[in-house]
Amino acid sequence: MANNEDHFKKVISHAKEYGYIFGSSEIYDGLSAVYDYAQNGVELKKNIREYWWRSMVYMHQNIVGLDAAILMHPTTWKASGHVDAFNDPLIDNKDSKKRYRADVLVEDFAEKQEVKAQKEITKAKKRFGEAFNEEEFVTTNARVIGYREKKAEILNTMARLLEAEDLAGVKKLIEDLGIVCPVSGSKNWTEVKQFNLMFGTKLGASADTATDLYLRPETAQGIFVNFANVQKTGRMKIPFGIAQTGKAFRNEIVARQFIFRMREFEQMEMQFFVRPGEEMKWYEYWKETRLNWHKSLGLGEENYRFHDHEKLAHYANAAADIEFNFPFGFKELEGIHSRTDFDLKAHEEHSGKKLQFFDPEMNESYSPYVVETSIGLDRMFLAVFSKSLQDETLEDGSTRTVLKLPSILAPIKAAVFPLVKKDGLPDVAKEIIEALKWDFNVLYDEKDAVGKRYRRQDAAGTPYCITVDHQTLEDQTVTIRDRDTMKQERIPIYVISERLNHSISYQQWLS
Repeated sequence: MANNEDHFKKVISHAKEYGYIFGSSEIYDGLSAVYDYAQNGVELKKNIREYWWRSMVYMHQNIVGLDAAILMHPTTWKASGHVDAFNDPLIDNKDSKKRYRADVLVEDFAEKQEVKAQKEITKAKKRFGEAFNEEEFVTTNARVIGYREKKAEILNTMARLLEAEDLAGVKKLIEDLGIVCPVSGSKNWTEVKQFNLMFGTKLGASADTATDLYLRPETAQGIFVNFANVQKTGRMKIPFGIAQTGKAFRNEIVARQFIFRMREFEQMEMQFFVRPGEEMKWYEYWKETRLNWHKSLGLGEENYRFHDHEKLAHYANAAADIEFNFPFGFKELEGIHSRTDFDLKAHEEHSGKKLQFFDPEMNESYSPYVVETSIGLDRMFLAVFSKSLQDETLEDGSTRTVLKLPSILAPIKAAVFPLVKKDGLPDVAKEIIEALKWDFNVLYDEKDAVGKRYRRQDAAGTPYCITVDHQTLEDQTVTIRDRDTMKQERIPIYVISERLNHSISYQQWLS
């Protein structure tokens, strides 16, 4: 665990040192759980968004995009259930004066049972070596079965209590499990209370006549209220989807873990409208499709797993998370939900406007069912960044810190160096920059020895370094160095663009 904590601290410091993420308004001592994306961070974030958008919209003829406003009519949030039901169960520790989400405390405790089970599996692997049959072991070993049964029992109990809104029962569960405050180590807990997460604001010139509004807590409702507009103007036929990326705002009392849980964050969502009765088929389709998208980035298949929800939201009949192995353990990265026809029917009822689809094949009108895929862009950023940041020991015994970002997502695709700052080498390097900048984000660097420049670009995540030397003046070739393998190759200047294109082709990454 210490190693993971150390790695997480390194992720946070590296993100600042190399221009990825700064604390918001840092010169005024910052604002808790609010962050600014710096010069490299904004590029990585943009590239992740584009990678999602291309795979979701450009690769599907029946999915289109939308950019709805952040401010919406207040009845929107009454219809969606957010005014009445968008709450977190909170509990305070009387000794540390720290506030926690009660459900997260219980989930973290339950996850410790899984950690114990994994330790048993790891020990058995070492003991039995190649003869080890993991599938048989986990289904027959009493300890592993016991730990996993305990985890399931804890989560099922919590889901049942939250479903019944039994907050006293949630507190009793925390006490029965002996859960202590991570800061004070005490079990001196307050009662559990519900807290609404929406940020309120006002629209209008004077306080007397202003309308009470909310900053949107999710982007999905902007899609639902525009369902009929998009369907009619795009002549869309069921099944079809509407995709959107954008900011959402939640007044998280227990915001933590860097950019994992923030008060201002960005979502990438797609709502897929289907015939009633076909939602489970599409739910399974999108679970598989979205997991394959994550795997396409090469961050390691072992770092993903599905978690099926025990407690379903009021609008859902099925829900699963794609969890990622962050430095602090497996946590939700993306949600896939079968939302039934709740949303369109609720907005139809509250607005008095018809939000149905006439299906010519069935010769009837109906409220479509919805399958949602929803991913946090900031969480995706953290997943990519934390898995890419590595310390390597090289053949000569030296070490390097390298940010092995997927090249398709890397902020700077190539850095161009003159070997020395004389003999016309900087001029040639700048000419190469001028030629490449139309198609790639490239960087010119002439400071320090070439070895130091390589290390700097490795740590910044740049996939390629191109060095102009005296041989370049003779035969128009340069040295191109690969960040991950550190191998160097001599290629003609006119081939550079083709080489970079091959490395960052969407077709190569997404197909």
